[in-house]
Amino acid sequence: MLLQKFSALGCEKLVAANPAEPRDSSRLLVLDRKTGALEHRVFRDLTDYLKKGDCVVVNDTKVFPAKLNGKKATGGKFELLLVRQEDQPHRWSALCRECQEGLTVVFAGGVTAAAEGKNAAGEWIFVFSTPHVLALAERSGSMPLPHYIEKARRLSGQTAQNEGDKNRYQTVFARENGSIAAPTAGFHFTPELIGKLKAGGVIFAPVTLHVGWGTFRPVHKNGPEHHKMLPEYAQVSAETARTINAARKAGGRVIPVGTTCTRTLESFAAPDGAVESGGKWADIFIYPPYRFRAADAIITNFHIPSSTPLFMAAAFAGGENLYRAYEEAVRLQYRFYSYGDAMLLL
Repeated sequence: MLLQKFSALGCEKLVAANPAEPRDSSRLLVLDRKTGALEHRVFRDLTDYLKKGDCVVVNDTKVFPAKLNGKKATGGKFELLLVRQEDQPHRWSALCRECQEGLTVVFAGGVTAAAEGKNAAGEWIFVFSTPHVLALAERSGSMPLPHYIEKARRLSGQTAQNEGDKNRYQTVFARENGSIAAPTAGFHFTPELIGKLKAGGVIFAPVTLHVGWGTFRPVHKNGPEHHKMLPEYAQVSAETARTINAARKAGGRVIPVGTTCTRTLESFAAPDGAVESGGKWADIFIYPPYRFRAADAIITNFHIPSSTPLFMAAAFAGGENLYRAYEEAVRLQYRFYSYGDAMLLL
């Protein structure tokens, strides 16, 4: 089984506690899915692989400081991870531990939130005493770093969070507030690299997918066919759809940056690969033997064995190809997960 094979590799020993500096100095493992051949490069070498007319699709979602620390009536500490606004500005779905209906939490400035109950996705609904919940998060929230980054930092004697995360746990494409996790494949781009690629005739087109916790919810233990993907809001503008379709018609490749962009494109792609515009709640779960319609190559990171992004990468590259690539990456001590190194799947 795919999950078990990757779990045995020991990727968790190579978790990157901090990002590479500069961004485009991350290592890049290039995998040719037709031949299985591997090349070891640096991310800025992307200029050697992308050609004039190729269309790179990026996610312009922005991570907001969704982690709120408050106190219960008893004085005990309480952590809340905001997920999304519900039907009204003061009602939010959130993730937390040891909660019960009616629990009231006090946050900075005296703002309160009462637990109303759980929704169908298993998230708690909290009713805040203010409609300005995003403003509260911007003032006093912290970045929702993955737990494995915080753990890796503590093990190396660092603090779990630092000021640099506010900027570094964002891509250079970030524009639209709404994610509780970053589209991490975009971390490796710099303005300088983007400029070089554009000068070489590479086209960039933005889409939006607000990343929720569903992306990282472990795949069902009985296998991917039993897994239910939680919906995340995705949007493709008319201009982006025209750009992507024109690039393909002219012979260029469509290359999504990350699994969030790939899932967005596949959610909006017609059977012939043409991408439509619009907005929708995307709940597609891609796993082998999925047939891709819109993506010709994918830029991605190294993923957690039990995660949906790993299954998508396996569907695109082939499970055995991807396993050999991960095996090689572990042997050569590539840096793994959100702040880690990158892959180019051709």
